[in-house]
Amino acid sequence: EVQLVESGGGLVQAGGSLRLSCAASGFTFDDYAIGWFRQAPGKEREGVSCISTGEGETYYADSVKGRFTISRDNNAKNTVYLQMNSLKSEDTAVYYCNLKRYVYDYWGQGTQVTVSS
Repeated sequence: EVQLVESGGGLVQAGGSLRLSCAASGFTFDDYAIGWFRQAPGKEREGVSCISTGEGETYYADSVKGRFTISRDNNAKNTVYLQMNSLKSEDTAVYYCNLKRYVYDYWGQGTQVTVSS
């Protein structure tokens, strides 16, 4: 059974940092790209970042470029990280990690990030 478990969210002041983790299990982790999405109250879910397999090519939304860094640990931890620096109030949202496998989308339960100004 595929499982994605996010952690690391919390309340932080503007300008601060958080590191989110997405622990994955139930599939061959090395074979799949993993993405981070977020959803703010009253808004649609949006893509934030993703990381490929192999060389670990990365993608960032324009709104987080230069502030967020995605990485993955393909060893025993099977975890994807999202380092978030210089946080802004507009980064406040529930953050989800995502796996697209065959025709299915898998999501974690999400972790709340709240940035106070």
